[in-house]
Amino acid sequence: MAAYVKSLDAKHLVTVGIEGFYGTGIAERLGYNPGDWAASFCSDFIQNSAVENIDFASVHAYPDSWLPKASMEEKLRYLSSWVDSHLNDSEHILKKPVLFSEVGYLQHVDGNSTVDRDILLRVVYDKIYDSARKLQAGGGALIWQLMVEGTHMYHDDFSLVARDHPSTYKLITEQSCRLQMLYKNDRDPDWQCPIQP
Repeated sequence: MAAYVKSLDAKHLVTVGIEGFYGTGIAERLGYNPGDWAASFCSDFIQNSAVENIDFASVHAYPDSWLPKASMEEKLRYLSSWVDSHLNDSEHILKKPVLFSEVGYLQHVDGNSTVDRDILLRVVYDKIYDSARKLQAGGGALIWQLMVEGTHMYHDDFSLVARDHPSTYKLITEQSCRLQMLYKNDRDPDWQCPIQP
């Protein structure tokens, strides 16, 4: 399918859009999965992303729902390892950029939901930034599901309106600014980041 898309539009960037689970093809990678169940999806991050016409790798991160009984510390350790493994595999094996195309955290009713989400999001953002700063594979991270006011009818259990969560909104803005500063050039001399990273 990727080759077919490229035959129609050679300038169209194509990715797979998978969770990023590791399959049984490389046994030492299975430990990065959130559980034994992940390998049963018959979808392997490296194998699927290595296809010639796939331009960049994509991966998801849902530590809260993938590890529902884990403590916050366990989720942080897992997420850190998950991001590192995909950055390293993208850099050294795939030799392609990687986009964390879905980073999600369940919107809990308890008071720690925003704090926990921000802590987990900061881990992903910091690792992506460090990779990008070194001109390595880290391409970026997108929140699932970022909504705008008035679109609540499309929400799921991960949805948030950034302006309703000021600390998360600030994190998103800071990450955007610091990535932009890495790639800033003379084409946009008037651009100013609203927050100094």
